[in-house]
Amino acid sequence: MSSLSRPSTTSKGLDPRAPLVLDTRELGRRPGSQRRTSFDAEAPAGLGIEVLRVPDGAPVHLDLRLEAVMEGVLVTGEAQAELEGECVRCLEPIEDSIAVDFQELFVYDDPENRGDEDDEDVSRLEGDLLDLEPVLRDAVVLALPFQPLCGEDCPGLCPDCGARLADDPDHAHDAPIDPRWAQLQELAGPAPHEDPAGQPGPDKE
Repeated sequence: MSSLSRPSTTSKGLDPRAPLVLDTRELGRRPGSQRRTSFDAEAPAGLGIEVLRVPDGAPVHLDLRLEAVMEGVLVTGEAQAELEGECVRCLEPIEDSIAVDFQELFVYDDPENRGDEDDEDVSRLEGDLLDLEPVLRDAVVLALPFQPLCGEDCPGLCPDCGARLADDPDHAHDAPIDPRWAQLQELAGPAPHEDPAGQPGPDKE
């Protein structure tokens, strides 16, 4: 593993031992200086959406290029991970994989670069450290389908009994009698040629 992924420097708030906190100290501040690193990190909790996600603590493989520029450090990379979730139509488990590309500029934490302190869209270094988790989270969530299916033609569940229709394509129920007609039928009594028990009666002469 590259030393870029296991820093030992101090910072104001970031934990240098966190899996997605990187140390850029070896990169220096000379524009054009580059470093490449590849490593596996544990997925942070909640990496995904409710119905499709990277399991907490599962390995996420990262291939990164860090480049020093005038304003800070430009991080370009790819992340790969396994997914688990459930079909939104039939609730069957889903297993899949994802590969996402991302790029983010982390601005040096210098007085001349601070500008608007309230600008939440700006990623900043803390000392020599940068936190890749927000960038990874945004990239993964934006790449996921918000209505994952076990198959494009998944018919879903039976609305009457909840059976999975893909398991029984001929699944069906008798059409229920409208309760209003059922009450009228009771008031009308037995049909002609039927006795009150519902059995055919003798023909009238």
